[in-house]
Amino acid sequence: MNIKLLFLALAACTAVAHAADTPGSNPTAPRTSVSDRLGNARTAIAAKDWNRAMSELTVAAREEPRNADVHNLLGYSYRKRPTPDITKAFEHYYTALKLDPRHKGAHEYIGQAYLTEKRPQEAEKHLAELEKICGNKTCEEYADLSKAITEYKAKN
Repeated sequence: MNIKLLFLALAACTAVAHAADTPGSNPTAPRTSVSDRLGNARTAIAAKDWNRAMSELTVAAREEPRNADVHNLLGYSYRKRPTPDITKAFEHYYTALKLDPRHKGAHEYIGQAYLTEKRPQEAEKHLAELEKICGNKTCEEYADLSKAITEYKAKN
């Protein structure tokens, strides 16, 4: 009988320990913030770990659906992964720009996406928007998109 009680006690302890490790089961454990998720996603993007980036960003978008940075990076991740989903990329860029029409990163990246779709005129519209937003032609996003357009035109 003592062995049976010992077994039941061990089984109960194991169940409690497992429950404590289950995400969301410990209300006192600090939640990962959207800001932290964005940082994790940027690290994953730098490492070209698109699955990890998209995982972090998908959760962040669920938690803060009106975050333009999250949608911009989701679009970027969809566009850059080994099997790009340009439709999903555009969807997230449009959302980012709807939320923040002056989002420099979204203008640059949607311009890049238009180039992959062989639509340089659309990319140039976003380049013009970047010039207005930046107030010059030297901000990083303007310079990067301008260079990409120049390279596209040289090849096509």
